Amino acid sequence: MTPGADGPEFVTQCPIMPGNNYTYRFNLTGQVGTLWWHSHSSWLRATVYGALIIRPRDGQKYPFVKPYREDTIMLGEWWNANVIDIENAALATGSAPVASDAYTINGWPGTYRLEVVPGQTYLLRIINAALNNQFFFKIANHNMTVVGVDAAYMNPLQTDVIVLGPGQTTDVLITANQSPGLYYMAAHPYSSAPAVLFNNSITTAILAYQNATQSTPILPILPPNNDTQTVFRLSSNLTSLVTSPFWSPVPRTVDESMFITFGMGLGTVGCGATANQTCAGIFGQRLAASMNNNSFALPTGISLLEAYLRNVSGVYTTDFPDQPPLQFDYTNTSNFFNQDLLNTTKRTSLKRLRYNSTVQIVLQNTALIGIEDHPMHLHGFNFYVLAHGFGNYNSTNATASFNFINPQERNTFGVPVGGWAVIRFRANNPGIWYMHCHLDVHLPWGLGMAFLVENGGTPESTLPPPPADLPRASRQGPNQKEFTNHKNQIQ
Repeated sequence: MTPGADGPEFVTQCPIMPGNNYTYRFNLTGQVGTLWWHSHSSWLRATVYGALIIRPRDGQKYPFVKPYREDTIMLGEWWNANVIDIENAALATGSAPVASDAYTINGWPGTYRLEVVPGQTYLLRIINAALNNQFFFKIANHNMTVVGVDAAYMNPLQTDVIVLGPGQTTDVLITANQSPGLYYMAAHPYSSAPAVLFNNSITTAILAYQNATQSTPILPILPPNNDTQTVFRLSSNLTSLVTSPFWSPVPRTVDESMFITFGMGLGTVGCGATANQTCAGIFGQRLAASMNNNSFALPTGISLLEAYLRNVSGVYTTDFPDQPPLQFDYTNTSNFFNQDLLNTTKRTSLKRLRYNSTVQIVLQNTALIGIEDHPMHLHGFNFYVLAHGFGNYNSTNATASFNFINPQERNTFGVPVGGWAVIRFRANNPGIWYMHCHLDVHLPWGLGMAFLVENGGTPESTLPPPPADLPRASRQGPNQKEFTNHKNQIQ
């Protein structure tokens, strides 16, 4: 993929302003399975999203039984109020936004109906499009066989429940092998942060057997909202299908090694019209988030990609640190409110990578202010999850557990609550690529960073010029002021 078809506002393009349009053009290579598209501007993706299904080329087959039918299941989140107003209100006060009012399946709050023929096998492409919630998903009285995640084939894994973080996709096979009737498909949040308020409701859809006469669907028993052990068990048992034609072995030599701490913190800019009023966050400060204590600030008026291609100075730096500035007991909950550790630095700092270099990152969760599972997403690449666990990362113990044979390949992975994950990828896609938590409440607080991948030595490995119609700030007109004001609230 070229960065011109990626979409994050002020990373690879400026926002598409009201009344304007932009057509994304890209080639699909080396992947088969379920992805999705969504807005990447403010909280607009709450309802602006859809499925992106990549099917095998003609003549190629699935590495599993051919399904009778394929269906897409999109899990969503709904607010009765305008989501932009909700986000702006939270940013103005420096506090957390209000929880959503409902959850949906394929846009419906409980009435979506999927009819099945007894004895047939179906491929369900399940996507978590929610803004701020991870979900447990279950079908009453039916097992599922996981065969793919994030458009990568997996070794078949049978389970009665799956969990998806925002941005993740899971392909499962189900067989209509129960007594003809009505069965609920149900989802509710996996909430790993004890102090974070969330909408503790269930959303449902109906799996209806053909000619079923039953009037009341059967409801599955979902795991408790805080069932971290089930989440960890599922993520630990997923392995890649190495016989897939799209599988590439894990690179064994590491060129760039990074240790990135991430989590919550506090901003140093005040609140209110004069920017010096007390905020509604902890200790009267603004809630923030960071990676290696860098709270990521998006530029305004120009995207990072345009600044890079035009060699515009003063927009970003390339000194994102490979290590945190301070070592401490990262997952010790006694550090929740340790004011010596909470203040973050607002910066637009990128990490420069040589083309085709192999990058290994230890993602270390922290317990500052709150401790929770963070679904970390990398644009532009798939990565291998070599290992993950709880507590502080210990290289001696963890390295022995690295899976170099068939680790799961993903673009989004939930770093365990109070834990860590080790990922590895090859930087073979030139451009600027965003890495961030996919709980969108954390993005304006700064839980992100970006990689600048240099060009290679051939035309095929050189970043092409941006599309002529790529949205740029200079073309946006007076409405650009609205976006600038919104961004100034979180600097």
